[in-house]
Amino acid sequence: ELPPSEFMQVADSTWLVLNVVSNGREPPGCQATGVTKIARSVIAPLAEHHVSVLMLSTYQTDFILVRERDLPVVIHTLAGEFDIYKEEGGECVPVTSDDVSNGFLKPKPSASPMLHPVQSPQTRFCVLTVAPDTLPAIATMLIDVLFYSHSPPWDAGTGSQDLDSITFFSFSLIEGYISIVMDAETQKRFPSDLLLTSSTGELWRMVRIGGQPLGFDECGIVAQIAEPLAAADISAYYISTFNFDHALVPEEGIAEVIQLLQQRQESGR
Repeated sequence: ELPPSEFMQVADSTWLVLNVVSNGREPPGCQATGVTKIARSVIAPLAEHHVSVLMLSTYQTDFILVRERDLPVVIHTLAGEFDIYKEEGGECVPVTSDDVSNGFLKPKPSASPMLHPVQSPQTRFCVLTVAPDTLPAIATMLIDVLFYSHSPPWDAGTGSQDLDSITFFSFSLIEGYISIVMDAETQKRFPSDLLLTSSTGELWRMVRIGGQPLGFDECGIVAQIAEPLAAADISAYYISTFNFDHALVPEEGIAEVIQLLQQRQESGR
């Protein structure tokens, strides 16, 4: 419904959402898993089959988006370990490989995915949610932060690898559930009793993947971060965007994360 505009760029793909539950052999309704827990079973196999994914973590769960044209490859890749369902009329219906076998092409072997540079700004972030009925109380402030923030944006033209800070604010509304990521300084502008977080109130640090906009034709970007973190049992909150990928990790683990990713970079050379 959005009118065409020279200022709006649209990716030339239609995407479908995958929601992975904790036990691939149980029907929908199980507890959803985190990005690092599905790194080996979902993210890595899709990367090996040259499927590009968008990753979106929320306060409640994690979602993987795949291009609709890649669905046959996705189902053939994951059907060995997972029962796969599609939603039809509000009901979950089992999907078999036979349903999408027409047009399936076995992926051709190719070179290993490119390892992109990783940046880690000093900014400390909060992962929050808010009850929908209290959203009107902070709506004006949300709009101000989203569109009129006075924080200086990072100059993409400088190509700086040593970021002191980064302007990043994420708001998602999925099936009535709201998730917000904001830096700790911005959080101070909101009423503390309306923003909900974990009981520990932990802060997060970010690693950003890519020295330039990544595009959607490359695979293995999420796997570059998720696989080493999964091997070290480090949780992550992952957000793919139009230009870059971002992984939030608990602040106390940022040094270990950077070390792991640097080792990954060196071993991939």
